[in-house]
Amino acid sequence: MDRFQEMQVFAAVAQDQGFSAAARRLGMSAASVTRAVAGLEKRIGTQLLTRTTRSVHLSEAGQRFLEDCRRILAEVQEAEDSAAGSHILPRGQLTITAPVLFGELFITPLMVSFLTQFPDVTINALLVDRVVSVVEEGIDVAVRIGELPDSNQHAIRVGQVRRVIVASPQFLATHGRPAHPQDLAEAPIIATSAIGQLKNWPFLEGDEPLSVRADPRLMVTANRAAINAAALGLGYTRVLSYQVASKVAEGELEIVLADYELPPLPIHVVYQGGRKAPARVRSFVDFTVKALRENSALWG
Repeated sequence: MDRFQEMQVFAAVAQDQGFSAAARRLGMSAASVTRAVAGLEKRIGTQLLTRTTRSVHLSEAGQRFLEDCRRILAEVQEAEDSAAGSHILPRGQLTITAPVLFGELFITPLMVSFLTQFPDVTINALLVDRVVSVVEEGIDVAVRIGELPDSNQHAIRVGQVRRVIVASPQFLATHGRPAHPQDLAEAPIIATSAIGQLKNWPFLEGDEPLSVRADPRLMVTANRAAINAAALGLGYTRVLSYQVASKVAEGELEIVLADYELPPLPIHVVYQGGRKAPARVRSFVDFTVKALRENSALWG
């Protein structure tokens, strides 16, 4: 097995987090896949994968090597495509990640349009409310909401969102509008157990931080359920502005306490490779950046 084949096998094992799954996808036996990775590790002289009885994970050296493998394999594919005269057409599989509701509202329509335009591309979309490791999970393009850590990944800002408190007009007509965040302390609260939700809701009063304990009357596991409960008049919920933009525009929800909001959170499209990224990645990034920047719901 030559080095390029070994790289392909290693990248498949890393992406599928298992030898058997990678073997099925590559049309090889599990034993052949295991031997290929073992031979690669022996030649390099370092462990690339940490094996347990249930799973396979990248070592620190493996993470670095995987990124290089993907870049090299993509460059080889690009060179072949260019020689064949098809270098301008995106092809192959894209792996994308975004938060669940953001993905449903904004990324899914873009994926459908992109796939319609480029029939030789397939997409695997991971829509989850957690920060996915771009390298470990083989992500080509990620949408991130919030400040980004320093990294060697390329990021393009496409918008910003506010952290807002909302309630229905009927609820506000009955209970009155809150004048200060402390007015929420005894009010009916709808909260979610989603990642990133806090028991204390933070605000800013002038330049000073202010925290109000949010004791929920209703706790749900999904943001969409909390939004629907608020629109039905149960109480207040705290969400990101894009999540309620349509209901606010249609008059089903109203934003309160806007003068006490924290600074907006940036939205970035993150990808690896820069100019050396495969055509399918560059094309999808350009396609997505243009569409998201033109969406008024993503500028708070």
